[in-house]
Amino acid sequence: MKRIGLLSDTHGWLDPRLQAHFAACDEIWHAGDIGGKAVTDELQRWKPLRAIHGNIDDAKARLEFPADQRFTIEGVRVWMTHIGGRPPRYDPAVREELKRDPPTLFICGHSHICMVKFDPLLNMLYMNPGATGRHGWHKVRTGLRFSIDAGKLKDLEVIELGARGAGESFDAETMRR
Repeated sequence: MKRIGLLSDTHGWLDPRLQAHFAACDEIWHAGDIGGKAVTDELQRWKPLRAIHGNIDDAKARLEFPADQRFTIEGVRVWMTHIGGRPPRYDPAVREELKRDPPTLFICGHSHICMVKFDPLLNMLYMNPGATGRHGWHKVRTGLRFSIDAGKLKDLEVIELGARGAGESFDAETMRR
């Protein structure tokens, strides 16, 4: 069994309370729009990290993190990409690939809208953790936490971090003390 902490759209700001929320996780997954290496460096100090870059990420992030990742974990086929749309209105850039080879779990960010929905047409679960950063059009900062065990997803929790502009400042140096 693997416990996963999922976030997206940090836009260069990492809520320090996420460390406690992800303490029992085995891995952290970031679904793009990281916004700076300080964010991923800090996440990697907490737990193993799988991340993709998003549309606001710079050349350094694009070199370090791919545009999408496909992998299998605990019997679940995962595809994580930043811009994917949502069921049934998937982004044209991923639509045909989803139809041709749907994963068990499709993860994206970008919309800043937290949504978990089963797509019966593609027989897959869609997840978007919303946004944990302070920039964007979301009203509440959100992330997700869940377990993957023997091919099944379970124990899904939505993490609410408060209003978009609220929260203390992230200081990577202070977080390490």
